[in-house]
Amino acid sequence: MCGIVGLFLKNAGLRPDLGRLLARMLVEMGDRGPDSAGFAVYRRPAPEGAVKITLFHPDPGYHWDALATAFGLALDATASAERRGNHAVLTSAAAEGPARAWLAAHHPEVRVMGFGRSIEVFKDMGGPDAVARRFDLAGMDGTHALGHTRMATESAVTTEHSHPFAVGAELCLVHNGSLSNHNRLRRNLARAGIRFDTDNDSEVAAGYFAHRLQQGDSLADAMRAGLDDLDGFYTFAVGTRDGFAVLRDPIACKPAILAETDDWVAMGSEWKAIAPLPGASRARVWEPEPATVYAWGRA
Repeated sequence: MCGIVGLFLKNAGLRPDLGRLLARMLVEMGDRGPDSAGFAVYRRPAPEGAVKITLFHPDPGYHWDALATAFGLALDATASAERRGNHAVLTSAAAEGPARAWLAAHHPEVRVMGFGRSIEVFKDMGGPDAVARRFDLAGMDGTHALGHTRMATESAVTTEHSHPFAVGAELCLVHNGSLSNHNRLRRNLARAGIRFDTDNDSEVAAGYFAHRLQQGDSLADAMRAGLDDLDGFYTFAVGTRDGFAVLRDPIACKPAILAETDDWVAMGSEWKAIAPLPGASRARVWEPEPATVYAWGRA
C-alpha cells in the first residue's frame, strides 16, 4: 500500500521547521507502511566543488571518523563524517566519481544511500515514528523533502530496499505502486551504466529517471517519457536539488493529494498527511490528474 509525503517550502522563514513538519506528515502515513520508512532532505549545500554522500552500515557504532580520515588521505581532500543513527553524511571536496570508486574498493560493506551537494537520505526498517526519531528528522532544516512509509510487496524488508531511492546525483524517488516491466528495464539501464543495489522495482524507476536526466531531459520531460516506458500502477514523487515533481499513472489507481498555500506546496497519499501543516485549512487542495506532471522548484 505504502504512503508518500512531500513538502516544498516557498517561505524561507519555515525552513528551520522543515524536518519537524515532514516528521508529522510521515507519522500520519504510518498505517499505510509499517515495514520501513525513510526520507530525503535537501539542506545545507556543500561548498562549490564538494559533495555530500549519505552512507549506511547496520552497526550503529561503525567507525565513520576513521573512514573519513582514510578517505581524505587517499583522495588528498578534506573529509568529515556526521553520524546519524546507522547512517553518516560524508562531506568532502573530492569529486563524486573518485569518491564512490574509493568507497566501493575499500569499504564494500558500506552502502551509498544518496549523493549530491544538497541531498541527505535516511531510511531504515521500522515504523515512521521510530525511524524519524532515530535520525532526528524533527531537528533538520532545509528547503524541501520527500518521505515514504513502506508496505513491502515486490521485494524484501531491509534497509536497502526502503525508500527513497537515490540513483543519480541530487535525485531521489518515492513510489506507491508496482511496476511489471522492471526486470527488462533494469537490464537495459545497467547496460547504459546505471548501477542498481537491490531488486526493488522502485529503484528501477529511480534509475530510469536518472538516466533520462543524464541524457539531457528536464525532470518533467523524463517523467512524461516514463508514461510510455514504465508499465504498472504508480504514484511517483521525485526530488531534485531545486524542487520535486509528482506523477500518477494513466489509470491513477494509487491515491494522491496536492495542496498549496503562499508558504508551501505539499503532497500526500492521504489528506491527513497534509492537515497538520500550518495554514492547511486555507490551502488550495486538489487530486492530481492521471498522466500529468506537477512540478515545483526554486526560481
